[in-house]
Amino acid sequence: MEIARALRASGVAAALLALSACGGGTKFRPVSDVPVRIGPPYTVRGVTYTPRAESNYDRLGYATWYGPESGNQTSNGERYQPDWISAAHTTLPLPSYVEVTDLDTGKRIIVRVNDRGPFSGRGRIIDLSRGAAEELGMLRKGVAPVRVRAVEPSKKDRERLREGKPAKEPGRISEGELRKLRERLAAGATSP
Repeated sequence: MEIARALRASGVAAALLALSACGGGTKFRPVSDVPVRIGPPYTVRGVTYTPRAESNYDRLGYATWYGPESGNQTSNGERYQPDWISAAHTTLPLPSYVEVTDLDTGKRIIVRVNDRGPFSGRGRIIDLSRGAAEELGMLRKGVAPVRVRAVEPSKKDRERLREGKPAKEPGRISEGELRKLRERLAAGATSP
């Protein structure tokens, strides 16, 4: 009787172990700022992108957002969390931090770049997570003219972003500076 119970118990344990192994074979990297990965050039839809470190990255273009990919693996191996304040960029190191300014409103936020994209033209330079788009106030618009520049946020802000929470808002920029940035973008400039 005890042998039969032991066999049943070990059979149940083996079945549970087998089922837990089936729970999605993806191993996600813990959310961390190290190591920073740049990676080799890669091609998507016939366009080759060359990742590189650019501490002075500062560009004008358009932001869009994405969100339904919850649970997918980001390009740096983390689990994608749509409500977190994160973004995708074609060439910046993973992870890195950028300040995104909505040129329609002047609102600025800091986001953590942990994925690759956007991979379509029309001046798109960054894809924001749904949480970042909501924080910036562009969720309903879907697309916004933006300035994206590399930043080194405080240790506390980096910690908050690694936990999916927003960093301290940098504050809005002046209407005069906004006007200049809008004019440059309208003229086709990609740098401020």
